[in-house]
Amino acid sequence: MYNDQFFQKDAQIVRKIVLIVCIAVFIACIAIAGGSYFYIKSALQPVDPDDRTPVHISIPIGSSVNDIANMLEEKQLIKSSLVFRYYVKLKNHVGFQAGEYRLNRSMSMEDIIAVLKTGKVTEKKGLKLTIPEGTQITQIAAIIAEKTGYKKEEVLRQLNDRKYIENLIQKYPSILSKDILNKNIRYPLEGYLFPATYFFHEKKPSIAEIVETMLRKTEKVLAKYERDKKEMNMTTHQLLTMSSLIEEEATEKADREKIASVFYNRLRAGMPLQTDPTVLYALGKHKDRVYYKDLEVKSPYNTYIYKGLPPGPIANAGEMSIRAALKPAKTDYLYFLATPAGDVIFTKTLEEHNREKEKYIGKQ
Repeated sequence: MYNDQFFQKDAQIVRKIVLIVCIAVFIACIAIAGGSYFYIKSALQPVDPDDRTPVHISIPIGSSVNDIANMLEEKQLIKSSLVFRYYVKLKNHVGFQAGEYRLNRSMSMEDIIAVLKTGKVTEKKGLKLTIPEGTQITQIAAIIAEKTGYKKEEVLRQLNDRKYIENLIQKYPSILSKDILNKNIRYPLEGYLFPATYFFHEKKPSIAEIVETMLRKTEKVLAKYERDKKEMNMTTHQLLTMSSLIEEEATEKADREKIASVFYNRLRAGMPLQTDPTVLYALGKHKDRVYYKDLEVKSPYNTYIYKGLPPGPIANAGEMSIRAALKPAKTDYLYFLATPAGDVIFTKTLEEHNREKEKYIGKQ
């Protein structure tokens, strides 16, 4: 009798365990199915509904669906090559054509497939705009004017329009803040228009379209470094300001991380940054050499007079300089000097710096 009761209780426990396991498995299956559904649904949607920047893609003759899927994913035109392949198979899409295409990230997977099946070359002769690293707002305005037919003054007028800037701050809050409206800042968007090559369908897109395409690029680049920025306890404005100083001081051979370390070391020591490009920016001139009289220019951008970072960026920085600003080298250097050959010499003391400076100035 005792054994029967024991086995009955044991069987009940087993049944309960089996029931719990079955329920858990069922719930897990539902969760997996639900997760898969939303993942696939998301993968079929545009990568970025607001990004209409043309992206060039070349489909060679003989490309398989797998090849096309991988190329689209590499160009970030689709979210998942795997979903693309299964979607094409499920929908029985065939007849992809080789050719040169310009797609964009606001297109859905179905839109992209429709274009690639037409065989029509969508490579339009619109506007190609190249903004080099280290360029300033006035230079960018000149490039836009030269390529589009707008007047430089017209471009600058829009870039300085307070209502327009305020609207942009609301539209791009992840990168723009009221910091750019500081009264000491010469151009609100200085340093925020990312250096890259841009393509537009029209030969003369609106100034707003050009500017916002650049801002979206900045937004996309900086999104990759959000965690690093938080670890450095920096605002976007501070990051782009520091990055611009590194960009303007760096030569082709320069170690940007070491340059960054010098700036951070001087900030920690309470020393002025004393970087010549800020003086030139304050002067509004491009000169091969900065003289002692230039260092006296009264401007909040003059880092020989004022300690800390200048009010804002002095140029647009490339990604290498942004990374350097977030990941500076660990050094105890306080000075650096660019030689005529493009090398950069780092020193710890003013005495060492002056000795190196005299040596290389003497060689000029």
